[in-house]
Amino acid sequence: MFNAIKHKISTLSSDFEYYVARWKHSRNLPALEGSDRTILNALKKDGVYVTTLADLGFNSSSELLKASYHQLSQMENPNNDHLEQKLPQICTVTGLPEFYAWGIEKRLLNIIENYIGLPIAFHGVHLRIDFNNKHQFGTLLWHSDAEDRRIIKIIIYLNDVEEKTGPFEYIPRSLTSLFSWNYFQLYYKLWKSRYMGIDDEQVKPVIPKSAWKSCSGPAGTVILVDTKNALHHGTVRTEDRSTLFLCYTANPPERPDLCTQYWDDTYPRADFRSASDSVKVST
Repeated sequence: MFNAIKHKISTLSSDFEYYVARWKHSRNLPALEGSDRTILNALKKDGVYVTTLADLGFNSSSELLKASYHQLSQMENPNNDHLEQKLPQICTVTGLPEFYAWGIEKRLLNIIENYIGLPIAFHGVHLRIDFNNKHQFGTLLWHSDAEDRRIIKIIIYLNDVEEKTGPFEYIPRSLTSLFSWNYFQLYYKLWKSRYMGIDDEQVKPVIPKSAWKSCSGPAGTVILVDTKNALHHGTVRTEDRSTLFLCYTANPPERPDLCTQYWDDTYPRADFRSASDSVKVST
């Protein structure tokens, strides 16, 4: 009992310090261009903004795509056709300059810092292939990420994504505002699952399927999403999907132990730099 009370007090104290830090940093947030403020407003409202590499207009995008397709061609065949549940194939590409340069584009960092409200850390990049699967499991279940109080993950489609390819899907934050009945029901179900995820049938009674937002799009589609505060998942697919995933949090994040996967040896790496050399860019 005493330990539980002590933990609660510690959590409340940490949360108070977090909000005070955001308030203090609000005076130091970088200025945004008009179109970038549109992205920020969408993130604040619903936790997601969908655009394209072409519309973002970063000079580094063409090299990013070239490097992505080259690295995809180097990934080994997983020989997983016999498996009922096919886990994604992930390669850490953080140390390669084409990926790193795109991830630290100044306009992008400015948008993310304005959303997170604190100095930020860019943790790195995963190149990922999600395979065809018939049933929901893992990240195909509805879930919320836990690295920080606010997280921005950027998903870039490397092939055309439609229903058969399993688009990213989310529930707008405006439908699950804090302390709403919808929020309580969904996050109670997540808690009961020990935060491993809940399936479509558990979500439908709370938020009808018609309100879910599916992010189909051509290769080069870019999705900015707060994966902590927007309930989301990948959908069941009949064809494989290739993507990049980039991760940003406050610096330091609430759970730094969950961020190391973007530069350590959790997954095969396309570079040979040591962890101490790799990724930690902050603003």
